[in-house]
Amino acid sequence: MIKLPLRLVPPTTENRTVTPTRRPNADYRTREHLTQAEVERLIKAAGKNRWGHRDATMVLVAFRHGLRASELTDLRWDQIDFNAATLHVRRAKRGTPATHPIVGDEMRALRRLQREQDPKSPFVFTSERGSPFTTAGFARLLERAGEAAGLGIKVHPHMLRHACGFALANKGHDTRALQAYLGHRNIQHTVRYTELSPGRFKDFWR
Repeated sequence: MIKLPLRLVPPTTENRTVTPTRRPNADYRTREHLTQAEVERLIKAAGKNRWGHRDATMVLVAFRHGLRASELTDLRWDQIDFNAATLHVRRAKRGTPATHPIVGDEMRALRRLQREQDPKSPFVFTSERGSPFTTAGFARLLERAGEAAGLGIKVHPHMLRHACGFALANKGHDTRALQAYLGHRNIQHTVRYTELSPGRFKDFWR
């Protein structure tokens, strides 16, 4: 009986498409926040635009209240109580709402913006056509202002929210108060500001 050689059948292979995973933002950016001095330079640069007062006020309000881009562009005049000098903040991403104080320079900027707004709108920040300002438009505004201010980094809207958190932590405000101010449901999102605050160890070795 003659034995025939066994026929080797190569294993079947499947062509699978592997979707590349995007690395965290921190891998692409040198840092995620601005210092208070850099924010002031950004406001000054934005103020030199064609619609300078509106643009500078947008940067100021976003920074002072730690607003996300969507919260800023959705801001309406009925959220501002000029008599009580307060801003009723409605948070995105299921964040907790809060009522923030409005201080002098911001109050004056908002009053002027309301007085000069043409055409009038229920929204605080509008385009020259009167439509609500977009988040993409605000991102472009910040990027151009960052270049004009010579900051040397690409500026994006969320940097202002982080700048707010770090600025308040540097002033010594506790984590629970920061959590309420920024509308974080999870305090772990707030802890980073106090952990990285340079003032955290200011009394060491004294």
